[in-house]
Amino acid sequence: MRLAQLLLVGVVVAGVTPGSVLAQERSPVFPTLGILPEIGLPSLELPSLDSYDLSGQREDYLGELSENPYRPDSLSNPFGRYGSRYAPNGLNNPYSRAGSRFSPAGATNPYATDPPRIIGRDGTYLGRLSTNPYLPDSVTNPYGRYGSPYSPDSIRNPYGRYGSPYSPYSATNPFATRPPIVIDP
Repeated sequence: MRLAQLLLVGVVVAGVTPGSVLAQERSPVFPTLGILPEIGLPSLELPSLDSYDLSGQREDYLGELSENPYRPDSLSNPFGRYGSRYAPNGLNNPYSRAGSRFSPAGATNPYATDPPRIIGRDGTYLGRLSTNPYLPDSVTNPYGRYGSPYSPDSIRNPYGRYGSPYSPYSATNPFATRPPIVIDP
């Protein structure tokens, strides 16, 4: 929607309105996009994190960081696609890349260098899901931005947006409607 508004504003500023004769000659179906390359305006692709909301349609999606054992994509759901200990790339599978204690990308490896990332549903980066307390952006680093109980971007802050037991964006709220997601690095 935002992209369409930007494109429409760009066409009107350039002097060609959607109902003008020039626009109708170029593309009668959707005149604003048909004439953009001809008038020299760059087409703009805006990145969106909504593509991560496809619930497993992506290879790097590892599930939702939620305490709700009934959400289908929750890592706490032992029978779910991502919470099962038999999931091929699941965090609860000790033999998978993301769940292994010995993999450099394993969330349970205390020396992991490239563990999975946590992304809030509003697009906020929330750190790395790792047991490595020395990794600067690990959620177990108590002095780091993402592991501190006082940081607004921490899932460990009980008063923050992502750690409160009452926030719909929180990983610790069992009734959260938009919990953070975990992405494979």
